[in-house]
Amino acid sequence: MSAFNAIGADREIEDEEFTPGIEPQPTWCPGCGDFGVLNALKQAMPKVGRNPDEVAVFTGIGCSGKLNSYFESYGFHTIHGRSLPVARAAKLANPGVEVIAAGGDGDGYGIGGNHFIHTARENHDMTYIVFNNEIFGLTKGQTSPTSPKGHKSKTQPSGSAKDPIRPLTLSLSAGASYIARTAAVNPNQAAEILAEAIQHDGFAHVDFLTQCPTWNKDAKQYVPYTDIQDSDEYGHDINDRAEAAEAMYDAESKLHEGEILTGRFYVDDERPSYTEEKQAIGEMPEQPLAERYFDEDTEWDRSYQLLEKHK
Repeated sequence: MSAFNAIGADREIEDEEFTPGIEPQPTWCPGCGDFGVLNALKQAMPKVGRNPDEVAVFTGIGCSGKLNSYFESYGFHTIHGRSLPVARAAKLANPGVEVIAAGGDGDGYGIGGNHFIHTARENHDMTYIVFNNEIFGLTKGQTSPTSPKGHKSKTQPSGSAKDPIRPLTLSLSAGASYIARTAAVNPNQAAEILAEAIQHDGFAHVDFLTQCPTWNKDAKQYVPYTDIQDSDEYGHDINDRAEAAEAMYDAESKLHEGEILTGRFYVDDERPSYTEEKQAIGEMPEQPLAERYFDEDTEWDRSYQLLEKHK
């Protein structure tokens, strides 16, 4: 039994299915890297055999928040920095749905940074795409957590005095079990990485470099880039946490020096997801909550039945 009849349907999926029938006119600026994220996501879904009825996309506020308006699936537009807790609730209620959360670097690493850390720590089974353009774009060009030191903006007219955060390193230390970086200028790699992230059982974090030609001309196009999986110079064991940490630090340091390193940085396929952990200790039922609404014979548990009285 499934909460949605379409889930589990065995058929070939086409990427055109993820384009809305009445496609809204995108309001992203010409040349915006967000188009690259949208196209990569449309290409990734057929690779994993998911159709629009099996996917839910949760977004925050910002240019990235428009993603689910241009992507055919279930969608939920949350408030600033809060896409992850809403996405977590949806996945726990109905694990059969493929859950994707998205936000910008300000939304994900700044305003929603606390949710990012704890979602990674708990290893929720979902994919988190962070549109990283090193600027607050929708609100017209303020410095963001990933803006490089010295970057001049409306909020830092003399140049930022702060070092940028290191999102890959932060993700690893928090506990994410799949960590990768790709770029809008590398569409083939982007689609492959998103497909892998979606198929991964656990929290998959993809730092997606998206150029902002309107408000952050310093970042240019994030080119030329190097795929670390295709490079003899930068190869490391992506299953080795220590080697991954070193590779991440190297990539984050060289980003602002003009060398763009992209690819898979860390993968842990052995760690159980949060749902599996909760089921193992008996605090989460095997039958998804969402399916109970479709089962007339279900006997609903009450809190006073689940919890022992205080003695």
